[in-house]
Amino acid sequence: MAVTVRDIQEKLRLSVVYGDDSLLSKEITTADISRPGLEMTGYFDYYTPERIQLVGMKEWSYLVKMSSHNRHQVLRKMFQPETPVIIVARNLEIPEEMLRAAEEKQLAILKSNVATSRLSGELSSYLDSRLAERTSVHGVLMDIYGMGVLIQGDSGIGKSETGLELVKRGHRLVADDRVDIYARDEMTLWGEPAEILRHLLEIRGVGIIDVMSLYGASAVKDSSQVQIAVYLENYAKDQVYDRLGNNAEELEIGGVTIPRIRIPVKTGRNISVVIEAAAMNVRAKEMGYDATKTFEERLSQLISQNEVKE
Repeated sequence: MAVTVRDIQEKLRLSVVYGDDSLLSKEITTADISRPGLEMTGYFDYYTPERIQLVGMKEWSYLVKMSSHNRHQVLRKMFQPETPVIIVARNLEIPEEMLRAAEEKQLAILKSNVATSRLSGELSSYLDSRLAERTSVHGVLMDIYGMGVLIQGDSGIGKSETGLELVKRGHRLVADDRVDIYARDEMTLWGEPAEILRHLLEIRGVGIIDVMSLYGASAVKDSSQVQIAVYLENYAKDQVYDRLGNNAEELEIGGVTIPRIRIPVKTGRNISVVIEAAAMNVRAKEMGYDATKTFEERLSQLISQNEVKE
């Protein structure tokens, strides 16, 4: 997903010190951020000009101690054609030589009143999420009790209808039909809708409905962590289903695995309530309470007591 200088300027509410529409439309190709401390001293052997260059108090204090000529020369060397933008943190004063070099090399300068370390973290988090490789999967992503639940299944099984029922029960729709998923880190998956499908839900026989318009802003969410997958399948008499919850399945997306639960769909079963229970059960396990283990322990105790009586 392409990210431009304008995107980060608007997202992080940065002020534009120098730059027109063409400079603010420049694409950012990497989530890495550079603090050009060594470059200020004239050492450019391992300089990475394709990164955002973030100037904080340390870089700025060294820069202002330089002579005007040296300051201008160093900044001209830093400002390369592939450099997307220079960002100055802590609302520090912009040296005149920096403005001159930016004008000569046609490079945007942005400014923030946020502390450098915090600004660096916000930039990294935003760029990591926007530039991460995405995998599109078919399904419905819901936020249920604060847990991201990916509902999958065969076409026509009732995924969207289940999503609508969950919305009516107070949960939030994230995405329907196509869910774009990416790994935020080695252990976390995040999902969001395709822009054209945002807040929309397709119900067979009714058509496309706008969930936000019908149920309000509290019924939708722009993105969510994906913590559990639920697979809906038609009930089959000859199929053996997990009744204790100890046959754990996993779903791998982007190198990250999440638990997956298979739920048989049968007339009379309230699937939305079952999915709610599944989500809460996964959360309980994460908090250290496993109902299956509790049952097995009680069963073992009962067997032991019966053996003693005999």
